[in-house]
Amino acid sequence: MKLLNEVEPEVKVAVKKIDGGLEVKGHLEELGVAEGTELTVVATEPVHMHVGPISLKAAGREAVIARGWADKVYVEKEGETLPLLRLENGDKGTVKTIEGGKVFEGYLSGLGIEKGSEVEFLRHLPDDTLVLKIDDKEITMGEGQASKVLVEKEGKPIQINYLKEGEHAKISKVIGGTSLKDKFEQMGVAEGKEIMLVKKEMPAPVPKRGTYVLAKIGEQLVTIGHGLAKKVRVE
Repeated sequence: MKLLNEVEPEVKVAVKKIDGGLEVKGHLEELGVAEGTELTVVATEPVHMHVGPISLKAAGREAVIARGWADKVYVEKEGETLPLLRLENGDKGTVKTIEGGKVFEGYLSGLGIEKGSEVEFLRHLPDDTLVLKIDDKEITMGEGQASKVLVEKEGKPIQINYLKEGEHAKISKVIGGTSLKDKFEQMGVAEGKEIMLVKKEMPAPVPKRGTYVLAKIGEQLVTIGHGLAKKVRVE
């Protein structure tokens, strides 16, 4: 066996083992990578200079999209089709393809991101840690993870990311599959519960170096960060 980041381009492999805990496996499952998955490495590329989630405007409102989700959205900009993450601040594009199936398209539709809709790339976000309180218990999660939790504020659903420090709201929906909802419930994050944003903590600066693996699972292209690729053993 070898690590996924050691596989040469155009080589087809099967995932045999994933090192790490439930969080690592959960991140990879969102990308469609699990033990038994067959994939073909397309290329190993330098990491785009920006990491972490993104903020964009769609259907007249702002939304935060986790990097793993943004990697599955392709837009047309000035006649060129490219991954959403290749846009820069202020760029606009029309959504052409969403790779991830009907259920995933449904998740994004709830945020105003659909095939044919125009999106404006606002900014890359630092992956701040959100400190939240539920049932008098403090929990933490990153911006990307928090973007999958909607709360009711003034009668409208918003992502937790847009709460201000000290603000309370009721959780209205978790955007994601059963494994994600189970993971959140173990943390106490469940629909109908009151939640408060205590504060946001800035992450420690990290060097923008490394590589990612671009792989194909069936007809779907996925981007797997260097850190995650090192956790995947294939043959």
